[in-house]
Amino acid sequence: MDKSAAGFRGLKASVKVTEYTALVKETSEESGTITLFRPKPSDMRMLVEFTQPSARAVGYQNRKIQMYYPKLQTVREYDLGKQASLVDQFLLLGFGTPGSDLKKAYEVKFAGEESINGVKADRLELTPRSEEALKHVRRIELWVSQTDGIVVQQKVHQPSRDYKMFTYSDIKLNPSMTEDSVKLKLPKGVKKETPQK
Repeated sequence: MDKSAAGFRGLKASVKVTEYTALVKETSEESGTITLFRPKPSDMRMLVEFTQPSARAVGYQNRKIQMYYPKLQTVREYDLGKQASLVDQFLLLGFGTPGSDLKKAYEVKFAGEESINGVKADRLELTPRSEEALKHVRRIELWVSQTDGIVVQQKVHQPSRDYKMFTYSDIKLNPSMTEDSVKLKLPKGVKKETPQK
């Protein structure tokens, strides 16, 4: 992980997001592509473009999340303010974070070896050290490729017993990228909403 963190500038991959809601014991899935771009160490940007089951895109940069719904021709913008540091921390989990930084923010426990989509991986269990983070995240599991130290799966357990699991495949590390690579492509005339205001 330390080696891959040192040279991490970005990544493109296919992603499958599995969301489990404990209250109704329901699981939903979305899949698409994810692009992460880190122009400088303290600046992480992201674009996720979901294609299944319906098209939508999520962009994150400068403490703001934008969610674009093509069928509604609407983009919703959220300013994360203080919460942005939690998002940054999560985005960097396994992508550009050395082990020493992980240990500062989390209690880290080795939980064995598993194979994810044919990739041999070490499973780590992370418990947030900060009280603020524990309000949102009970525990995080990371599956780290034994070959290149890149995370191939993340599972975020929430206090409500809900969880979100992100599974990555076709990972391209440090591809050629610009700021445009992680910008939402919004058509003319799209309706902007800011639900927080």
